[in-house]
Amino acid sequence: MASGEWSGTMCLTESHCGTDLGLLRTKADPQADGSFKLTGSKIFISAGDHDLTDNVVHLVLARIADAPAGVKGISLFLVPKFLPHDDGSVGARNGVSVAGIEHKMGLKASATCQINFDDATGWLVGQPHKGMAAMFTMMNTERVSVGVQGLGINEIAYQSAVAYAKERLQGRSLSGAKRPDLAADPIIVHPDVRRMLMTMRAYAEGCRALGQWCARALDAEKHSDDPEVKQRATDFVALMTPVVKALFTDLGFDAANLAVQTYGGHGYIREHGVEQFARDARIAMIYEGTNGVQALDLVGRKLPANMGRNLRPFFHAVSNLLEEMAGVEDKALKAYVGGMQQAFGALQLSTATIAQKGMKDPEEAGAAATDYLRLMGLVGIGYCFLKASKIAYAKLAEGAGDDEGFYKAKILTAGFFFDRILPQATAMFLAIKSGKRSLMALDEAAF
Repeated sequence: MASGEWSGTMCLTESHCGTDLGLLRTKADPQADGSFKLTGSKIFISAGDHDLTDNVVHLVLARIADAPAGVKGISLFLVPKFLPHDDGSVGARNGVSVAGIEHKMGLKASATCQINFDDATGWLVGQPHKGMAAMFTMMNTERVSVGVQGLGINEIAYQSAVAYAKERLQGRSLSGAKRPDLAADPIIVHPDVRRMLMTMRAYAEGCRALGQWCARALDAEKHSDDPEVKQRATDFVALMTPVVKALFTDLGFDAANLAVQTYGGHGYIREHGVEQFARDARIAMIYEGTNGVQALDLVGRKLPANMGRNLRPFFHAVSNLLEEMAGVEDKALKAYVGGMQQAFGALQLSTATIAQKGMKDPEEAGAAATDYLRLMGLVGIGYCFLKASKIAYAKLAEGAGDDEGFYKAKILTAGFFFDRILPQATAMFLAIKSGKRSLMALDEAAF
């Protein structure tokens, strides 16, 4: 598998259970030789079968007979498509077959399969009934990776839209013709096109910086020799993983949608390819745990865990930077700091609101979850832009040479974020503060 000669899948979902895996029915019967025979069906298995590799190894969640009910009774098994010989060469076909291939909205190059296991030979991974814990050893990095997938869509959508906006001629600038030598100006001169391009750009740069912060913490969690650094990184990763997964994929889809809009009618047809970005980006908001579930994980598990300890690395980093930059004299940087102080205050008040209401009524926390995740993500991006702006100003003061344009663009992109995107924090705080009443008031029969 490490060499790429074999590939792998994760077989979790069944037709009647996705998020609620405690309902799964796939069973595993122990054999005298220590192996198991697995019987059941799984759906939505990405790259579930293909001829690109010599073998496909499935990691399958199943239930051993007499296992405890719910997620506490789930075990993890390794089930190859072909049973290997002792020397590692591919042997007989295992009892694994494809029942169907899904016809999807996007991501069409990946065969998403319905897979049947009919007395398929498999081997237990880890301990019996500890399958969820075993599977989740990779989920933090996997969910960060899915977030980066959203970032990748964001970046290519932005680059494509910029290229088109520079060459598509349509209308004249509101302030007067910018290219009188041409029949019309390129659409990049128009404020609303700039709004779309700058939004995509700020999303991409902000998410990239926040993703790097999280990735460095993942490295520290795994490799640091300092127990204190390791613990702080573990807490930070636990808090930020659902934020990175959900925020990046939400914004990636938004960016893909803006790219289609930038192209206009040409974006809606297949010729330019941007419609595929929107189709492909949509799945990332769903798989590896839907974004709504990420938000519930954030407010229901990550915030209260260890008496709120997970919040400390994030909150301390933001508050320390704000304190450090409290006396800046530059007018633009001062405005950035003021915007961050306001947004961070909204996050702190929202955290207190959820802690207070959620302890009395879990539905209050659930009602606030999605807005809270977006708020925390925007504050995280704001922190990254503020820190980047501070560095950029220092580099320009030193004499940035050939990099001068890069640092100036970083500061201006940060300015757009603080002017046009971060103010959403106030609206999110007000929505969180309003509570669950209007969400839950309408009787089910009235829908």
